[in-house]
Amino acid sequence: MTTTDPETALAWWALALFAVYLTLWFVLRSVLHYRATGDTGFRGISGPVGSPRWWAGVLFVLALLTGVLGPVAALAGMEPIGVFNDPDVQAAAAVAAVVGIVLTVLAQLGMGSAWRIGVREGERTALVTVGWFAVVRNPIFSAMALTGAGLAFMVPNLVSIAGLALLLIALQLQVRIVEEPYLRAQHGPAYTSYEQSVGRFVPFLGRRRRTRA
Repeated sequence: MTTTDPETALAWWALALFAVYLTLWFVLRSVLHYRATGDTGFRGISGPVGSPRWWAGVLFVLALLTGVLGPVAALAGMEPIGVFNDPDVQAAAAVAAVVGIVLTVLAQLGMGSAWRIGVREGERTALVTVGWFAVVRNPIFSAMALTGAGLAFMVPNLVSIAGLALLLIALQLQVRIVEEPYLRAQHGPAYTSYEQSVGRFVPFLGRRRRTRA
C-alpha cells in the first residue's frame, strides 16, 4: 500500500513545523541571547562518556534526529501504526505541535538571561520561579514534550514513536540527573522549597517531599 496524499501532506507539514520549531527554539533564541548577553547559552553534552549525564545529552540529540527521520520515513512509504492512523488523532497532534512550539518559545522568554541549554559546573544563574515557572518547574521541557508528541503522532510510524520515546527518556534524565542536582547545589534551600511547592513537568505532580524535622 502506498502512502496516500493526506499522509504525504501531513509528513511535509510535520517537517515544516519541525524546521520552525528548531529555528525558534534553538537558532533564533541563541542569537537573541547572544545579542543580549554576549553568550549563546549553549552548554552542550556534559559528563564523562557513558555516564547518565552524558546519555541525557546524547539521547536528546538522537531524539531530534529521529524527529526529522519520522516524516522522512513516511514520505519514503513507511506505513503508520494502525491504531494511531486516524485523521482526528493526526489533526489533534498538529494542534498540539503548534501549541507546544508557542509554549516553548514563551517559556524560554520567561527565563530571560538565565536561559541555558545544558549546564556548566560552577556557573550560577538566577533561579526563575515566576510566570510559567510558577506553574511547573520545567515548562520548557513540558512544552518540548508536547511538541514532540504532536509531531510524532502527525506521522505515527515506528520511527516517529521511537523518537518520541527517546525524547521523553532524555528529558527525564536531563531534569533528574543533570539539572535538579545542579540547581540544588547552586541555590540550596531556595530551590528545595521551590521543588516542594511546584510540580516537575505538570502542576502538582513531581513535587519534592517535605522531610520531617
